[in-house]
Amino acid sequence: MKHLLVALVCTVFANSAFAAVDASLITRAEKYLNSVTGLSGDFVQTNKEKKEQGTFSMLRPGRVRLDYKNMPVQLMADGADLYFYDKSLDQITTVPLTSTPAGILVRKKIDLQNADIHVIDTTDGTDTFTLKMNLRGQEGLGNMSVVFNKKPVGLNSWTIVDATGNKTDVKFSNLKTKTDFGKNYFQIQRHKTVSTSGGDDFYD
Repeated sequence: MKHLLVALVCTVFANSAFAAVDASLITRAEKYLNSVTGLSGDFVQTNKEKKEQGTFSMLRPGRVRLDYKNMPVQLMADGADLYFYDKSLDQITTVPLTSTPAGILVRKKIDLQNADIHVIDTTDGTDTFTLKMNLRGQEGLGNMSVVFNKKPVGLNSWTIVDATGNKTDVKFSNLKTKTDFGKNYFQIQRHKTVSTSGGDDFYD
């Protein structure tokens, strides 16, 4: 199950000097992401033809929760770190939220053009558009593409390819605006979680 964590941790591989980047699509995505405070809905994750379903929640800045329906696994971000909780082993693994794709999407201010996020390719489709991006200085770890619906602009899915070529697709559905999560909703209840990275100003 650790491949789930590896897939989320890996960011983007920037290797094409000829990738086409449409600044207007970046601006649309950036405007949408900065307008979103909280979301809740469902997801289907596909990895090596294996599909898993679950529920997805996010609250900016810095909080994310994924609950898998048929696996004893929970992913939780509390604003500083991402916790991978394997209930069957009663084990928690912690990584900095800044090292994850989810971390890009839940910053206090999302800047896709001038900060450490580097959009290396854009694709304009009929009903969707896609941004492929990486965190500068972490090239070579993999690639991440985020797909947005066009009308209206909204989060559709993301695809992560790690450094070994392992691809994980996460498709969202039934996403609705939600901000009234419970006080401890983004905390693992089995353990008292303690941030180890100290966070950073992206999530303050």
